[in-house]
Amino acid sequence: MDDPLLAADELIGRTRSWRGEPVTDPRAQALALAVSANLPVLLWGEPGIGKSATLQQLAVGLGVPLETVIASVHEPSDFAGLPIVGDNPAVDGVPMAPPDWAVRLARTGRGLLFFDELSSAPPAVQAALLRVVLERRVGSLELPASIRIVAAANPPASAADGWHLSPPLANRFVHLHWTHDPKAVARGLAGTWPAITVPSVIPSRAAGAVARARGTIAGFLTARPGLVHHLPTDADSRGGAWPSPRSWEMALRLLAFHLCTDTSRDALATAVIGAVGDGPGLEFITYLQELDLPDPERVLADPDAFTLPERGDRQLAFLTAVVAAVQAEVTRKRWEAGWVVLAKAVEAGVPDVAARAALDLAALRDTDWPVPDSIDAFVEVLSLSGMLSGR
Repeated sequence: MDDPLLAADELIGRTRSWRGEPVTDPRAQALALAVSANLPVLLWGEPGIGKSATLQQLAVGLGVPLETVIASVHEPSDFAGLPIVGDNPAVDGVPMAPPDWAVRLARTGRGLLFFDELSSAPPAVQAALLRVVLERRVGSLELPASIRIVAAANPPASAADGWHLSPPLANRFVHLHWTHDPKAVARGLAGTWPAITVPSVIPSRAAGAVARARGTIAGFLTARPGLVHHLPTDADSRGGAWPSPRSWEMALRLLAFHLCTDTSRDALATAVIGAVGDGPGLEFITYLQELDLPDPERVLADPDAFTLPERGDRQLAFLTAVVAAVQAEVTRKRWEAGWVVLAKAVEAGVPDVAARAALDLAALRDTDWPVPDSIDAFVEVLSLSGMLSGR
């Protein structure tokens, strides 16, 4: 007699088969951008809207194993490690043994680590997770750098025994608010779901992208120093995205990856807001759209052909980007081209804007290189810093 469950399982398999189509939702694209940049992501959403299914589909698309850890049912020792006493603990110490899921990820070398029900984890468990998310360490085991971390959480009001996220843990994530699109659900149940694909980095853009990202972030925070760090006062906001040096570093990486890929501006805006919060993120995106920096690599290749931007914030961001580009690949030709660029700032009547960049550029000098004539405009500030002692 045939096993009746075989036919049933085959039918179940047919209901689960589907084809994919390119995703258009900026939130899904922001998730792909953050995963590509290897930044921890936290998906906030009501139960049953497909957060876990999204991660399963993403892991399949990446071709990596998915390790799901239900944070709410674990103890702090499951993340900090269990002490294992050896033969001579006074000499060797007591190592902290990691759980099996961490060992599997370390053995494979690649994977997607998914912490589910994060907001249902008590504060002690959240504290233990801090090191896993930030340092990629579970007990005495260091996870490979290529492991991507994504978490999901229900708002405390709808989570079982929900807790607000602690500010230190919340500030380590890019927060994305996950909702369902009724049309996408209907189309998916008909057999076609949006497929999330991680954007491909274009290596030739890398040097210029990082330099532009550094200049943009530095210019913005110089103009708006009050947004460098702001810890919200209410518990709801503390458990979400807010600006800090750590989250601005995440924004820098997101911008660099955006410039190296073909992701949309909406995806970048969603991801940056998820890193630094609504107000600072929206202000930064507006600043970015108005900035339109020249490519520092093209400028260094022909420094005599460019024109210095007129706006002061653009000047500062651009000069910072130029110095960052030189720092990424220091050669005498590029270093001297940097001084030609700074000299144009002096000619434009804004030597104060270029002063900080001049100090950073001077620090990159090889002692065998002669000092260019264009450095004369900065002699006073460089002499005070002691950087002209070898002239």
